[in-house]
Amino acid sequence: MSTTSSDPLATLGGLPGVTDAVDSVRKAVDRVYGHRVMRRRSNEVTAEAALRGARGSAALSGADWNLEEVRRRTDFSGEEEARSVGAALRLTAEAGQLLSIWRQSPLRVLARLHLVAAGGVTPDDAVGRPRLAGESVSEPLIEAPLPDAEEVSGRLEGLSGLVIAGSSAPALVMSSVVHGEILALRPFRSHNGLVARTAERIVLVGSGLDPKSICPAEVGHAEQGRAAYVSAFEGYLSGRPEGMAAWIAHCGRSVGLGVRESTAVCEALQRGAA
Repeated sequence: MSTTSSDPLATLGGLPGVTDAVDSVRKAVDRVYGHRVMRRRSNEVTAEAALRGARGSAALSGADWNLEEVRRRTDFSGEEEARSVGAALRLTAEAGQLLSIWRQSPLRVLARLHLVAAGGVTPDDAVGRPRLAGESVSEPLIEAPLPDAEEVSGRLEGLSGLVIAGSSAPALVMSSVVHGEILALRPFRSHNGLVARTAERIVLVGSGLDPKSICPAEVGHAEQGRAAYVSAFEGYLSGRPEGMAAWIAHCGRSVGLGVRESTAVCEALQRGAA
C-alpha cells in the first residue's frame, strides 16, 4: 500500500472503477435494509448472515463445507477442516464485541482475533502477537512472498495509524485496504486469512455502512471463488493504482453478493420458509 496524500485512502477512493463499486455497494445495502422483514426480524437476518459469512470465510481457508453441515455440527475439534470452520464461527461471534475498540486500538483487536481463531492450535507463546524473525507461517491459499518481521511491524503500525486517524474514504475502501494489508503481511503464524476477513467485517459494520452486520462479504469472496480471490489480491500486492482498484472492486462485488444472500434470507423469512 503506497500513496502520498495526507489521506491516502481518499486518494484510492478516486481511482477509476472504485467510485462505481462504492455506489453499487451503497445502493445494494440500502435496498436490503429497506426490506420489510428488516423492520421486525433483523436479529434473525443478522444471525443467519453471521453463519453464512463464517462458512464462506472457512471455505477460502480450505474448509468448504455445506451450510447445513456448519449449522448442524457442534464439535469443531479434530481434523483441520473442522478446526477452520470452528475458528471462523468464533471470529464471527467475537467481531461484534470489538467494534468499540477497533477505532482506538486496531492492533489490540487483531491480537484478540488471532487468539480467538487459534483456539489452542497455535503454540501458546505465538498466539496473539506478530510473528518473530525466522518464524514460519501456515496460511492456506496465499503463496505470495512473506514480508520479514521488521516490515510487518512497521506496516502494522502504519495501518493502525490510518485507522485511528480516520479517513474521508468510503467504508468499502477502508475495509478493502484493511483486509488486503493483513493478508499481505500475514502477521501471525496461522489464521491470517480468517483474521483479515473478520477485520473487513468489523470495518464495514463499524463504519455504519452495515450496522446490523447483514451483508457478509465473506459469502461473496467465497462465491467468486478462490482463484478470483487470489487474482484480485495480487492486484493489491502490486501497489499499482489499477491493481488496487481491481481489489477494491472485487471486495465491492463480494459485499454485493453478501447482500444478495441476505435478501434471499429476508424473502425466505417473509414466506415463512426459514
